[in-house]
Amino acid sequence: MQLMSFKRTALLPVAALLALTCLPAAAKDTVKIAFIGPLSGGVSANGVGGRNSADLAVRLHNAEPKSKYLFELVAQDDECKPNVGVQVATKVASDNSIIAGVTHYCSAVAMSTVDVYHKFGLPVIVWGAVLPEITYGNDFKEIHRVNGTMINQNEVAAKFLTGMGYKKWVVIHDTTDYGKGHNKYASQYIQKDGGQILGTFGVTADQQDFTAELTKIKELKPEIIFFGGLTPIGVRIRTQMDKLGIKAEFQGTSGIKSDAFIEGLGPKLAEGSLSFIEGAPWEKLPGGLNFIARYKLQKYPEPAEAYGPFSFAAATMLMDTIEKVGPNRKKVRDALNATKDVDTMIGKVTFDDHRQNVIPLISKYVVQDGKWTLWEDSDYAKKSRKLIGM
Repeated sequence: MQLMSFKRTALLPVAALLALTCLPAAAKDTVKIAFIGPLSGGVSANGVGGRNSADLAVRLHNAEPKSKYLFELVAQDDECKPNVGVQVATKVASDNSIIAGVTHYCSAVAMSTVDVYHKFGLPVIVWGAVLPEITYGNDFKEIHRVNGTMINQNEVAAKFLTGMGYKKWVVIHDTTDYGKGHNKYASQYIQKDGGQILGTFGVTADQQDFTAELTKIKELKPEIIFFGGLTPIGVRIRTQMDKLGIKAEFQGTSGIKSDAFIEGLGPKLAEGSLSFIEGAPWEKLPGGLNFIARYKLQKYPEPAEAYGPFSFAAATMLMDTIEKVGPNRKKVRDALNATKDVDTMIGKVTFDDHRQNVIPLISKYVVQDGKWTLWEDSDYAKKSRKLIGM
């Protein structure tokens, strides 16, 4: 409705003026953003936690009275499978009503979909996948990432563990792009810092029995078994290590930083396992306690998991950007590309020339008494408990 000038409204009867002032506020336009992650399958706990966190961001944004738009989250399941991921990405990217996306936990899926988002011009922010090539392997201006990469994780992990005196490693990695990437960077930094790789074993993502590999590994007598893969395989390997009597420290990546890892093994067997994940501990960030409180208030039946805060930050960034430039894919893309020192719940976000967030900090975690515990807060750091081999 076109607004009347003050001169025209002043001539109206009092009853008519009262009717105008009682008109409801104009309805907000609805804008769709997508969430894509593994909502089913072996790593679904991470995907569901990410979806819930993005949903929380949307709910909080929609509750803001000053927001221009009402946002709708379109959630899709990529099953942590590249072929499914491409199908889902194509479905989302070809839907012009969807302006941007919070995309992917699994690196193999994220890597397989970058061409799709570039082709359709859909700006996305990756919330969990850590393979460096997702951002650095191309120059697609549509692809952004708020979390760090496996380069950061493995550099810190190798320096930390060699500094503790560990010298002999065996590497087990899954044969996806994710696992092969971790093998590459873990081996590179372990050897750079004076460690020795006694053997390297590639295993398939659906492998159940690791007796052959672990029997050979037992003969090599490593001090640490490095595992480059996700929670389901990690649980199977650690369980079978115990059955074969292998006494070696279990070092995982961010891929096992999940409550499901501890639940799958049980607190006793999971105890002392290590994980390295990019970013500061979210519970210690200025926005962390607020995130936890609001997440609990929504009564989601599942935990946010390790990468939930990244998903929350990504969704919030997308909505804030759309509020500023409007629901236009190209304008959103260009605005995101210029991101520098933006305050989010994971800390300040700055995208480099490949739209990768510059995260200088990696957090070290150890399982203690059935919970992932920040290393610095653990009994292991205080030396009242010891890792295997120490």
